[in-house]
Amino acid sequence: MFETRNAADTVFDEISLGEVMLRLDPGEGRVKNARTFAAREGGGEYNVARGLRKCFGLRTAIVTAFADNEVGSLLEDMILQGGVDTRFIKKAPYDGIGRKVRNGLNFTERGFGIRGALGVSDRAYTAASQITPEDFDWDYIFGQLGARWFHTGGIFAALSESASATVIAAVKAAKKYGTVTSYDLNYRPSLWKEVGGIERAREVNREIAPYIDVMLGNEEDFTACLGFEVEGNDESLKELNIDGYKRMVAAVSAAYPNFRLIASTLRTVRTATVNGWSAIAYEGGEVYRGLDFDALEILDRVGGGDSFASGLIYGLLSGLDTQTALNYGVAHGALAMTTPGDTSMASLREVRGVVAGGVARVAR
Repeated sequence: MFETRNAADTVFDEISLGEVMLRLDPGEGRVKNARTFAAREGGGEYNVARGLRKCFGLRTAIVTAFADNEVGSLLEDMILQGGVDTRFIKKAPYDGIGRKVRNGLNFTERGFGIRGALGVSDRAYTAASQITPEDFDWDYIFGQLGARWFHTGGIFAALSESASATVIAAVKAAKKYGTVTSYDLNYRPSLWKEVGGIERAREVNREIAPYIDVMLGNEEDFTACLGFEVEGNDESLKELNIDGYKRMVAAVSAAYPNFRLIASTLRTVRTATVNGWSAIAYEGGEVYRGLDFDALEILDRVGGGDSFASGLIYGLLSGLDTQTALNYGVAHGALAMTTPGDTSMASLREVRGVVAGGVARVAR
């Protein structure tokens, strides 16, 4: 069993730290040809909190910042609709044109067939990227209010020096009060390119890693962010070198004995709309393989990894064994990729049905 703080002693089951952007989705079309966009909210760390709230019914909150204008209000309204607590959202004064502070935008194509998904981010000078450790009272958040779980990740840490410093301050405070911490490495070369590249990514992530209980990321993330590699791996899910993976995560665990669990999603991109999908976890010297979808049909892949994380976290918070919690993560991620947008539209009943071997037939 994965021990956490008692729910009765905490205000929140989970808190996330990260940027929330306005996603503008052209639907079946292309960004460059679109005349209308569907507006949704999304962000790697936030998506986890929202999935835990809307699908799994847990008490969650987001720590972030918005420019204090109508777009920031729109994003806050979307978060409220998702049921995530907004008390830790900082409002930054807006100068009227976004010269010094803005809200992040993310234009995202879903992709189809041979045309891959495409994201065009517009997130320089955002309020979230300017968050500092002093902007929030971490002792109040984790000590007086309390949370059973804290989640953040490498996308937010890459936004600025102050963002990475904030992550470090937050995970230290969480650990001080007995909160379980998880971190999604989520390496994005474009975010690190102008601030020192892969070497800077490793410096930052190696400073954060000693305070993390559950480390998430695929093989490429562990290589780029922490410098570990899978020996003799193959791109195919069916040919994953389990022995090589086990040696890698054993080395990771030896370097960071604080990691209680390491989990990785496994994705084989056959086309933008058909992927192999599974996950693998390492705990206490044992390797666990999750549900395996050989050809998962996908509507929108963005946020699938975040929904995997929220399903896994739900399972661990609920006292499920590692294998079952991993299956919940795979099932929730799979379901989230059948609907548009970054965030999950799945229900707990649907997740349980997939875990139990359910099939896609009409429910009447």
